[in-house]
Amino acid sequence: MDAREVSAEDVELEYVSAAGVRERGPLGRLWPVRFESVRPERRFPAFRGQGNWCGWYWSATCGGHVGYESWLERDRLMLLDFDPLVTGMSSQPFRLSWAGPGGRRVRHTPDYFVRRDAGTALVVDVRPDDRIEPQDAVKFAVTASACRSVGWDFTRVGTPDAVLMANVRWLAGYRHPRVHRPDVAGRLMEVFAGGAGLLDGARWVGDQIAVLPVLFHLLWRRILTTDLETGLLSADTQVRLGMVREGGGNAVASATAASG
Repeated sequence: MDAREVSAEDVELEYVSAAGVRERGPLGRLWPVRFESVRPERRFPAFRGQGNWCGWYWSATCGGHVGYESWLERDRLMLLDFDPLVTGMSSQPFRLSWAGPGGRRVRHTPDYFVRRDAGTALVVDVRPDDRIEPQDAVKFAVTASACRSVGWDFTRVGTPDAVLMANVRWLAGYRHPRVHRPDVAGRLMEVFAGGAGLLDGARWVGDQIAVLPVLFHLLWRRILTTDLETGLLSADTQVRLGMVREGGGNAVASATAASG
């Protein structure tokens, strides 16, 4: 199959619904399914001597656990969870299959299905650049073409920037809503409205032990913002009020809702 000529009817899709029912049919018929809410198409294996690390990540976006099959997939899942434009996601969402050379069925299960705030969809495969074999490249190309045929986006991602990832891992430790304290959050937004050093701003609000978790939670939610790619978070990191909150809203306009 020429990946450039793939149509939605050429590709069969198989998935497990939220109710646990396995469904199968052409992509052209099933693409409207809310795949961000389905169960994983396959189980995450665990056995002695296993070369990869599987697990479950609690997603603040989904309010529940999403699976991963490697540390790299976990990191990419964390970055998706950190993205304010992502509204839902699922791991191993479905299996695609199509006729390969000689009529043999070729199968591929993408790593993630992502729903964004505008209702658009993104299918994600996670694979480092140096681990893509020729047959993998073909599968990614056909998957990308199949996604385009139904209006989905597709991306294949590898290892993220080390500094960005280290900072996001730290902030992810404060992602749960239980960290949020409305009174402290409101004062932090006032202090950082004009920009300030991370630790200085926290001290102006109150006891660092009580304030810093809320500050990191607001950074996770993008209510507060800083440069996460140039250097690791530190006492001198410059923090300011963000312009983007969940769903692309304006942080200044929604400060009352965020702190209340």
